[in-house]
Amino acid sequence: MPVFDSNSFKDHEQIAFCADNETGLKAIIAVHSTALGPAAGGLRFWDYTASHLKTAPTQIAETRGEQDAIYDVLRLSRGMSYKNAMAGLRLGGGKSVIIGNPKELGTPELMKAFGRYVQRLGGSYYAAEDVGTTPEMLAAAAQTTSYVSGLDDGEFGTGDPSPHTALGVFIGIKAAVSHRLGKDNLQGIKVAVQGVGHVGLYLVEHLLGAGAEVIVTDVVASNIEAAQSKGNVTVVSPDGVHAVDCDVFAPCALGGGLNPKTIKDIRASIVAGAANNQLEREGIDDEDLRMRGILYAPDYVINAGGIISVESEVHKEKVSDAAREAKVLRIGETLKTVFEASANQERPTGVIANEMAEEIIRTAAEKKLTSAA
Repeated sequence: MPVFDSNSFKDHEQIAFCADNETGLKAIIAVHSTALGPAAGGLRFWDYTASHLKTAPTQIAETRGEQDAIYDVLRLSRGMSYKNAMAGLRLGGGKSVIIGNPKELGTPELMKAFGRYVQRLGGSYYAAEDVGTTPEMLAAAAQTTSYVSGLDDGEFGTGDPSPHTALGVFIGIKAAVSHRLGKDNLQGIKVAVQGVGHVGLYLVEHLLGAGAEVIVTDVVASNIEAAQSKGNVTVVSPDGVHAVDCDVFAPCALGGGLNPKTIKDIRASIVAGAANNQLEREGIDDEDLRMRGILYAPDYVINAGGIISVESEVHKEKVSDAAREAKVLRIGETLKTVFEASANQERPTGVIANEMAEEIIRTAAEKKLTSAA
């Protein structure tokens, strides 16, 4: 069960609980901050109840699953505020989750019902693709709301954000390798990628193209097969990937993977991946990593490529692919700043990044209040 600390509820502006009996929709939308602009963040479609059914009766499992979903959406929405701030975007932070199995419930009708709830928020939140959702599902939601981004079609459509997320993570890994290992390329660098879904698979392509030695794992067999089709990769068990002898451990699955049980076994000198909320305990787990000599790339800084790619869509602007890519490439410089500050101050990179993001948001909120007065 998640532990709700004060940071979980830190400064959220709005939380909406959504239900539609006809389609089976049970969703939560969390708007953390609109200080920098409309809140933007992905829609996660996940069966939060499933893992609890193994050890508890159905009613208790459903309650625990709902608690997990609330915890997830609160942390993810705050992470989006920080991510957008650190990426220099004109976007606030929000997130949404749908509780259930997307393969069973993810119908166009359910997505339209979700879209109606997003529409009621009047533009304070823009949904995008995340775990369990696809551009096609978002296109269905877009039939009932104007506030969806990452669409393939339309005058301002930017398409699947996954390739941009993967590019940002790749650039971030290069920055981390340069800072920690003193190498300006990835030739011969061993990288263990945990999760080779949409983002992880694109990352594998980048790594292989750069001459890295790639180790992969996933709980879905077809994802492993897709990764193997990209080149020479080594496959390991999902349970042991964090303990693989490598230079870089790249978590690209779900969050919470960096915790007291796993950190003690990590043999990599760098943790840099696409997963959101990698730290189970902020300010503690990242300090444990630092004390072990492991460089941690704060997740919301390194994985910002996807939201960078859809900023123009939210603001109804036409931006070239080259211009969007240039913003993604700046992730490396942002991480360099965080790494250097952490080294100089002897404090965790996660804490440094949080403080930088909070200052950006606080300044924007003050200007917003002043201009409204």
